Amino acid sequence: MGRQWLHAKRLVNNLKKGKTNAKLVREIMVAAKMGGADPAGNARLFTAVEKARKESVNRDVIERAIKKGSGTGDEKLVMDHIVFEGYAPHKVPIIVECMTENVNRTAPEIRVLFKAGLLGTTGSNKFLFDHVGLVEAHHPTAGTDLETAAIEAGANEVEPLTNAQNDDIPEEATGARFITDRTAIHTVSQWLSKNGWTVVTSEMGYVPKSFPELSEAHRAEVGEFLHALDEHDDVHRVWAALK
Repeated sequence: MGRQWLHAKRLVNNLKKGKTNAKLVREIMVAAKMGGADPAGNARLFTAVEKARKESVNRDVIERAIKKGSGTGDEKLVMDHIVFEGYAPHKVPIIVECMTENVNRTAPEIRVLFKAGLLGTTGSNKFLFDHVGLVEAHHPTAGTDLETAAIEAGANEVEPLTNAQNDDIPEEATGARFITDRTAIHTVSQWLSKNGWTVVTSEMGYVPKSFPELSEAHRAEVGEFLHALDEHDDVHRVWAALK
Protein backbone atom coordinates (compact mmCIF):
# COMPACT_ATOMS: atom_id res chain seq x y z
CA MET A 1 0.00 0.00 0.00
CA GLY A 2 1.16 3.56 -0.68
CA ARG A 3 3.76 2.46 -3.27
CA GLN A 4 1.55 2.37 -6.36
CA TRP A 5 2.66 5.89 -7.30
CA LEU A 6 6.26 4.65 -7.54
CA HIS A 7 5.34 1.87 -9.97
CA ALA A 8 3.27 4.35 -11.99
CA LYS A 9 6.18 6.77 -12.09
CA ARG A 10 8.52 4.04 -13.31
CA LEU A 11 6.01 3.04 -15.98
CA VAL A 12 5.73 6.63 -17.21
CA ASN A 13 9.52 7.01 -17.26
CA ASN A 14 9.89 3.76 -19.20
CA LEU A 15 7.28 4.90 -21.72
CA LYS A 16 9.07 8.23 -22.15
CA LYS A 17 12.40 6.47 -22.57
CA GLY A 18 10.85 4.17 -25.17
CA LYS A 19 9.54 7.17 -27.11
CA THR A 20 12.91 8.93 -26.87
CA ASN A 21 14.75 5.85 -28.11
CA ALA A 22 12.30 5.39 -30.99
CA LYS A 23 12.96 8.96 -32.12
CA LEU A 24 16.70 8.48 -31.79
CA VAL A 25 16.56 5.35 -33.94
CA ARG A 26 14.45 7.19 -36.51
CA GLU A 27 16.97 10.04 -36.59
CA ILE A 28 19.76 7.52 -37.26
CA MET A 29 17.80 6.03 -40.16
CA VAL A 30 17.04 9.45 -41.65
CA ALA A 31 20.63 10.64 -41.26
CA ALA A 32 21.95 7.47 -42.92
CA LYS A 33 19.46 7.83 -45.76
CA MET A 34 20.44 11.45 -46.38
CA GLY A 35 24.20 11.26 -45.93
CA GLY A 36 25.34 7.64 -46.12
CA ALA A 37 26.25 4.91 -43.66
CA ASP A 38 29.70 6.13 -42.56
CA PRO A 39 29.52 8.34 -39.42
CA ALA A 40 33.02 9.63 -40.16
CA GLY A 41 31.75 11.25 -43.34
CA ASN A 42 28.23 12.05 -42.15
CA ALA A 43 28.19 14.54 -39.27
CA ARG A 44 24.45 14.23 -38.72
CA LEU A 45 24.70 10.45 -38.43
CA PHE A 46 27.70 10.71 -36.10
CA THR A 47 25.83 12.96 -33.67
CA ALA A 48 22.68 10.80 -33.86
CA VAL A 49 24.67 7.66 -33.03
CA GLU A 50 26.44 9.38 -30.13
CA LYS A 51 23.12 10.50 -28.66
CA ALA A 52 21.72 6.99 -29.01
CA ARG A 53 24.74 5.53 -27.22
CA LYS A 54 24.33 8.01 -24.37
CA GLU A 55 20.75 6.80 -23.98
CA SER A 56 22.00 3.18 -23.91
CA VAL A 57 20.39 2.21 -27.21
CA ASN A 58 21.57 -1.31 -28.09
CA ARG A 59 24.50 -1.47 -30.52
CA ASP A 60 22.69 -3.98 -32.75
CA VAL A 61 19.68 -1.65 -32.92
CA ILE A 62 21.94 1.21 -34.00
CA GLU A 63 23.62 -0.89 -36.68
CA ARG A 64 20.27 -2.12 -38.04
CA ALA A 65 18.99 1.44 -38.18
CA ILE A 66 22.06 2.55 -40.15
CA LYS A 67 21.70 -0.34 -42.60
CA LYS A 68 17.99 0.25 -43.05
CA GLY A 69 18.43 3.98 -43.58
CA SER A 70 21.34 3.65 -46.00
CA GLY A 71 19.74 0.79 -47.91
CA THR A 72 22.65 -1.59 -47.23
CA GLY A 73 20.60 -4.11 -45.25
CA ASP A 74 17.74 -6.46 -46.02
CA GLU A 75 15.17 -3.85 -44.96
CA LYS A 76 14.67 -0.65 -46.95
CA LEU A 77 13.58 2.60 -45.34
CA VAL A 78 10.29 3.85 -46.72
CA MET A 79 9.61 7.14 -45.01
CA ASP A 80 8.19 10.47 -46.15
CA HIS A 81 9.29 13.87 -44.90
CA ILE A 82 6.34 16.23 -44.50
CA VAL A 83 6.35 19.80 -43.21
CA PHE A 84 3.50 21.67 -41.54
CA GLU A 85 3.48 25.44 -41.25
CA GLY A 86 1.31 27.20 -38.73
CA TYR A 87 0.98 29.23 -35.59
CA ALA A 88 1.04 28.33 -31.92
CA PRO A 89 -1.17 30.25 -29.48
CA HIS A 90 -0.65 34.04 -29.52
CA LYS A 91 0.43 33.98 -33.18
CA VAL A 92 3.85 32.41 -32.62
CA PRO A 93 5.03 31.05 -36.01
CA ILE A 94 6.08 27.39 -36.01
CA ILE A 95 7.27 24.80 -38.50
CA VAL A 96 6.74 21.12 -37.73
CA GLU A 97 8.80 18.48 -39.52
CA CYS A 98 7.51 14.91 -39.52
CA MET A 99 9.02 11.63 -40.69
CA THR A 100 6.35 9.05 -41.34
CA GLU A 101 5.65 5.74 -43.03
CA ASN A 102 1.98 6.68 -43.40
CA VAL A 103 1.20 10.24 -44.53
CA ASN A 104 -2.54 9.52 -44.57
CA ARG A 105 -2.40 8.80 -40.84
CA THR A 106 0.07 11.47 -39.74
CA ALA A 107 -1.33 14.50 -41.59
CA PRO A 108 -4.83 14.49 -40.03
CA GLU A 109 -3.41 13.71 -36.58
CA ILE A 110 -1.12 16.75 -36.72
CA ARG A 111 -4.00 18.93 -37.91
CA VAL A 112 -6.08 17.73 -34.95
CA LEU A 113 -3.25 18.74 -32.59
CA PHE A 114 -3.23 22.21 -34.12
CA LYS A 115 -6.98 22.53 -33.66
CA ALA A 116 -6.81 21.22 -30.09
CA GLY A 117 -4.22 23.84 -29.12
CA LEU A 118 -5.57 27.16 -27.88
CA LEU A 119 -5.61 29.41 -30.95
CA GLY A 120 -3.27 27.04 -32.78
CA THR A 121 -3.75 27.23 -36.56
CA THR A 122 -2.15 25.98 -39.75
CA GLY A 123 -1.06 28.48 -42.39
CA SER A 124 1.86 29.49 -44.61
CA ASN A 125 4.74 31.11 -42.72
CA LYS A 126 8.10 29.88 -44.09
CA PHE A 127 8.88 33.43 -45.16
CA LEU A 128 9.23 34.22 -41.45
CA PHE A 129 12.20 31.82 -41.11
CA ASP A 130 15.63 31.37 -42.68
CA HIS A 131 16.29 27.78 -43.83
CA VAL A 132 19.89 27.16 -42.75
CA GLY A 133 22.41 24.67 -41.45
CA LEU A 134 22.65 24.38 -37.66
CA VAL A 135 25.59 22.92 -35.77
CA GLU A 136 25.49 22.89 -31.97
CA ALA A 137 28.69 22.02 -30.13
CA HIS A 138 30.64 22.55 -26.93
CA HIS A 139 34.31 23.08 -26.07
CA PRO A 140 35.80 21.97 -22.73
CA THR A 141 37.66 25.28 -22.26
CA ALA A 142 35.52 27.96 -20.65
CA GLY A 143 35.65 31.29 -22.44
CA THR A 144 36.61 29.87 -25.83
CA ASP A 145 36.42 32.60 -28.50
CA LEU A 146 33.23 31.83 -30.44
CA GLU A 147 33.74 34.40 -33.20
CA THR A 148 37.19 33.05 -34.05
CA ALA A 149 35.89 29.48 -34.09
CA ALA A 150 33.00 30.48 -36.36
CA ILE A 151 35.27 32.25 -38.84
CA GLU A 152 37.78 29.40 -38.99
CA ALA A 153 35.06 26.75 -39.25
CA GLY A 154 33.33 28.62 -42.08
CA ALA A 155 30.08 29.41 -40.28
CA ASN A 156 28.07 32.53 -41.09
CA GLU A 157 27.00 33.33 -37.53
CA VAL A 158 27.46 32.03 -34.02
CA GLU A 159 25.59 32.48 -30.75
CA PRO A 160 26.26 31.22 -27.21
CA LEU A 161 24.43 28.07 -26.14
CA THR A 162 23.90 27.03 -22.53
CA ASN A 163 22.90 23.85 -20.75
CA ALA A 164 19.46 25.39 -20.14
CA GLN A 165 18.94 25.64 -23.91
CA ASN A 166 20.40 22.23 -24.75
CA ASP A 167 21.05 19.70 -22.00
CA ASP A 168 23.73 18.05 -24.13
CA ILE A 169 25.93 21.07 -23.34
CA PRO A 170 27.87 20.53 -20.07
CA GLU A 171 27.36 23.37 -17.61
CA GLU A 172 31.10 24.06 -17.30
CA ALA A 173 31.78 24.01 -21.06
CA THR A 174 31.60 26.71 -23.73
CA GLY A 175 28.53 25.97 -25.84
CA ALA A 176 27.65 27.49 -29.19
CA ARG A 177 25.17 27.28 -32.06
CA PHE A 178 26.86 27.80 -35.42
CA ILE A 179 24.59 28.95 -38.26
CA THR A 180 25.82 27.93 -41.70
CA ASP A 181 24.83 27.62 -45.32
CA ARG A 182 22.93 24.36 -45.78
CA THR A 183 25.74 23.06 -48.00
CA ALA A 184 28.39 23.81 -45.33
CA ILE A 185 27.00 21.75 -42.44
CA HIS A 186 29.45 18.88 -42.88
CA THR A 187 32.47 21.15 -43.38
CA VAL A 188 31.73 23.17 -40.25
CA SER A 189 31.03 20.04 -38.18
CA GLN A 190 34.28 18.42 -39.30
CA TRP A 191 36.37 21.50 -38.48
CA LEU A 192 34.85 21.75 -35.02
CA SER A 193 35.37 18.03 -34.31
CA LYS A 194 39.02 18.31 -35.34
CA ASN A 195 39.61 21.35 -33.16
CA GLY A 196 38.49 20.21 -29.73
CA TRP A 197 34.74 20.72 -30.06
CA THR A 198 32.12 18.05 -29.41
CA VAL A 199 29.29 18.30 -31.94
CA VAL A 200 25.87 17.42 -30.49
CA THR A 201 23.60 18.54 -33.35
CA SER A 202 24.28 18.81 -37.07
CA GLU A 203 21.27 19.37 -39.33
CA MET A 204 19.25 21.68 -41.52
CA GLY A 205 16.73 23.78 -39.66
CA TYR A 206 14.74 26.99 -39.47
CA VAL A 207 15.83 30.16 -37.68
CA PRO A 208 13.11 32.76 -36.97
CA LYS A 209 13.70 36.22 -38.41
CA SER A 210 11.90 37.85 -35.47
CA PHE A 211 10.26 36.91 -32.17
CA PRO A 212 6.87 38.08 -30.88
CA GLU A 213 6.77 39.65 -27.42
CA LEU A 214 5.03 37.34 -24.93
CA SER A 215 4.05 37.50 -21.28
CA GLU A 216 5.12 34.65 -19.01
CA ALA A 217 1.57 33.29 -19.03
CA HIS A 218 1.41 33.34 -22.82
CA ARG A 219 4.86 31.76 -23.06
CA ALA A 220 3.64 28.90 -20.84
CA GLU A 221 0.62 28.32 -23.10
CA VAL A 222 2.87 28.21 -26.17
CA GLY A 223 5.19 25.79 -24.38
CA GLU A 224 2.32 23.41 -23.61
CA PHE A 225 1.19 23.50 -27.22
CA LEU A 226 4.72 22.79 -28.53
CA HIS A 227 5.13 19.95 -26.04
CA ALA A 228 1.92 18.31 -27.28
CA LEU A 229 3.21 18.47 -30.85
CA ASP A 230 6.64 17.13 -29.91
CA GLU A 231 5.09 14.17 -28.09
CA HIS A 232 3.61 12.84 -31.35
CA ASP A 233 5.61 9.81 -32.50
CA ASP A 234 6.03 11.08 -36.07
CA VAL A 235 7.12 14.60 -35.18
CA HIS A 236 10.82 14.94 -35.92
CA ARG A 237 11.48 18.61 -35.16
CA VAL A 238 9.46 21.61 -34.04
CA TRP A 239 10.86 25.03 -34.92
CA ALA A 240 9.26 28.01 -33.19
CA ALA A 241 9.77 31.78 -33.06
CA LEU A 242 10.11 31.56 -29.29
CA LYS A 243 13.06 32.79 -27.26
